[in-house]
Amino acid sequence: MSVGVEALKEKKDFLLAPSILSADPLAIGESIRSLEGEYDWIHVDVMDGHFVPNLSFGPLTVSALRRSFPEAFIDVHIMVTPAESFIDMFTSVRPNVLTIHAEATVHAHMLLGRIRASGVCPGISLNPGTPFCALEPLLSSVGLVLVMSVNPGFGGQGFIPDVISKVKDLVRYRAVHGLDYLIEIDGGVGPDNAAMLAALGCDVLVAGSAVFDGVDPAEAARRIKKSVRDKESSSHMPASGPR
Repeated sequence: MSVGVEALKEKKDFLLAPSILSADPLAIGESIRSLEGEYDWIHVDVMDGHFVPNLSFGPLTVSALRRSFPEAFIDVHIMVTPAESFIDMFTSVRPNVLTIHAEATVHAHMLLGRIRASGVCPGISLNPGTPFCALEPLLSSVGLVLVMSVNPGFGGQGFIPDVISKVKDLVRYRAVHGLDYLIEIDGGVGPDNAAMLAALGCDVLVAGSAVFDGVDPAEAARRIKKSVRDKESSSHMPASGPR
């Protein structure tokens, strides 16, 4: 895996990646600072109005984030078509991860190689309606797999439970084939399901509305982390015997 993505997990059971799609668009830097460091990655959703029905950030945003937060781990997810036309403009602004969609190109393997050759970790994503088998030929070429748990385009949607089977498939495939990609999930993630997703094997949890929609993003991020820790603590408690 390139750029040491796995090492960034250290001893953490999961990483939290707030999505700036849900941040104040006129004060993205302030929104990130309002997290008070309660995040691991910064997730950037790029949309072109064609592949998904919305428009969002471009490479200038990523470049500005890199200047303002030089030590941050910047996780860029491009929901664009044709994906071929966007690779160089984003690798040139030095994100840590650049994720493309399996559905957005017929040359996914080639594009992942281009991303890796640039020194950026390549990621692959799939929509809720795309089966796991579409990823199998690509999994040895990526450092990250992003499972969309909503139909991409807009924040604030509800989690689609059917994607859980894909997470299980990815965990199983990784173990059987000795791979080390991280599993990321995005869409409808919050304190009510974060612990379940981490327990299933998701390494990176993307949360947008659950973090930024309230008055205290730092506290919202802490609640998500606490929900996972509490679940882990309860699972390690010895069962009570008969009295």
